[in-house]
Parts: sequence; C-alpha cells; structure tokens
Amino acid sequence: MAQMYSSVKPTPMLKDELDIVIPTIRNLDFLEMWRPFFEHYHLIIIQDGDPSKTINIPEGFDYELYNRNDINRILGPKASCISFKDSACRCFGYMVSKKKYIYTIDDDCFVAKDPSGKEINALEQHIKNLLSPSTPHFFNTLYDPYGDGADFVRGYPFSMREGATTAVSHGLWLNIPDYDAPTQLVKPLERNSRKFDLPIFLYVDAVMTIPKGTLFPMCGMNLAFDRELIGPAMYFGLMGDGQPIGRYDDMWAGWCVKVICDHMGWGVKTGLPYIWHSKASNPFVNLRKEYNGIFWQEEAIPFFQSVTLPKECTSVQQCYIELAKLVKERLGKVDPYFIKLADGMVTWIEAWEELNSPHGTEARAPNSGKI
Repeated sequence: MAQMYSSVKPTPMLKDELDIVIPTIRNLDFLEMWRPFFEHYHLIIIQDGDPSKTINIPEGFDYELYNRNDINRILGPKASCISFKDSACRCFGYMVSKKKYIYTIDDDCFVAKDPSGKEINALEQHIKNLLSPSTPHFFNTLYDPYGDGADFVRGYPFSMREGATTAVSHGLWLNIPDYDAPTQLVKPLERNSRKFDLPIFLYVDAVMTIPKGTLFPMCGMNLAFDRELIGPAMYFGLMGDGQPIGRYDDMWAGWCVKVICDHMGWGVKTGLPYIWHSKASNPFVNLRKEYNGIFWQEEAIPFFQSVTLPKECTSVQQCYIELAKLVKERLGKVDPYFIKLADGMVTWIEAWEELNSPHGTEARAPNSGKI
C-alpha cells in the first residue's frame, strides 16, 4: 500500500514571536542563502552610515528598515545613546521590536554545513537553546543535558536538574574566527574549517552553559536572546563615530548581560549553532579601533568580575541602572569615556522604557513591508 505524505510544511518555530535584527551598510544579497530559514520571520534592518543611500533587499522578505534619520526622529535627544558608523547600532532594533525573542546576524555570515555536509538551520538551533533550560549553577560534563543524546551525568544533583531559564544563546562561526587585531596579524591565514580532510579547528557538536560567575567574550554576529527577559541589558554601548573605541560593543553587552543573568539566576549558553563567517576585516583598521580597548579591558574585566548587585535590584532595568552607576564610579577613573558610556547606559534604559511602556511612543519605519 502506497504511503501518503502530507504536502503541508511544518510551521517554523516561534514564527510570530521572533524578530531577526540585521545591521548593514550594503545591499542584503546574503539573505538569498538564508531564504529557506528566514523567509517566514520578520526582519528589522538597521542601516548604518549614509541614510540617503538605498539598501536593496531581496523580494519576498517581511521587513522594516531604519536609518539614522529614523533613529533621530523616533528617539529625539536620546538618539545619542545609539552608535553611528558601527554595528553597535543593531541594538536599536532590539529596542523597537515587539517580539519576545531576537536573533541577530551580520551581513557577511552565510549558512554553514555540518561535517556530514548538511546545511545548518542556525535559527532553529538557537530557538532550541532558548526554549530548553540552562545549568549555570552546576556544570554538567556531558555538555547540555537537555540536548539530543545527552543527559545529566552521575553525581549531578537531582535537586538541580530542572535547570534555570535560558536568557541568551551564543552561536559560533566556521571559516573566519572572531579574533582581535593582534591575533589576526600573527595568524593571518588561520581558518576554522577543514583542509585536505585535516581539521584546522574542529567542528564541536556541543552546547554548554557558561557557569555562574564566569565572564565570556560575546560576539554579536550569531546571537539570540529572550528580549522580554534580558533585552534592556542588551545595549551595545557607545562605539564608532566620535568615540575612542570600536569592536567592543558586543563584548561590553556580554559582560553586562552575564553579570545581570548571574544575579537574576538565568543561564547563558554557547556553542551550536555555527554560521559561515565569510569575510576577514582589515587587522590594521581593527587595531586602530581596538587600541584603547585592549588596555581598558584589563581594567574592565576585573571590574565586572568583582561586581555584586544589591538584592534590591529585582528587574533587569534596576540592575542595569545600578551597573551604570558602578561603571561611572569605578571605571570613570580609568578614562572619561566610561563616564560618557555610563550616561549612555542610563539614556538607553530611559529610551527603552519610553518605547516599550504601555503608553510609550510607537516606532514606525517609513520603509517596511513585504516586497
């Protein structure tokens, strides 16, 4: 008897609950490769640089597009907290989204393949990471115990096996590693890929929870998070035009987010999914952007490692305002930039509240729709 197969395609996971945020200065041709995975989701595109430039978007995608003029119009004086000429501008998309979840990706990232040659649905894996618990309070040596083919190992406390809510899913990259400028300069040809069947770096088929009290260098090019849970802390700082530092936007957000997640009892996962990072940025340009940050991180990281938020901070917004106060007090002594950054953190929260309160301002993109 012939088998009957349904022609109805399964509904994509969280189709109406997730926005994809993309910062860009160029035409978004890269979306064609992502079409099978992204076409059912709403895109929020943040155009950086010259607002008079036309960005071409492939047909068939549901999107809204914001440029610098839109950001200034919507936020008014508070637009000063959104970076210009830097991918940190992506966080404006987090602010104007009305969805529970966010996935953000860079426009030089393409669909990767696993070792069997199968294309990786990065978005689906991120969603699985976010919808399953984390284990920040006790490390499971068999990686993510909630993943396929894994479980809690012998000796893992039964009282802790329900896990914690997952706030962030941090994905990785094949091909071009996310290196700083000095490492780029000494390893210009290194790639996270296979050559002549010999692994230069291995594809690690694993997801793990970053333990409580441990910081990590967050990369924003392949990142998903629960916006309703941790969104107000996903501020990518003051970078780029007019600022003495660049390329630390996602890392700054990651340090802030991790401290707050630890305080609130939430988890941060890292590992799968992989994307294919196609383009290596210029290490000499990167060095100019990173120069101050390379020195300042040696002060900033011990600061974040030592921060203890008061128990009176019971919301992300309260935690973030307290963190901004501590940044001004302690890191302001390192360089006046951190005083300005702390003020930007407060302005960010004020703008977030204005746009996301029940009676707040409604942001509308003049360029939107499905074409």
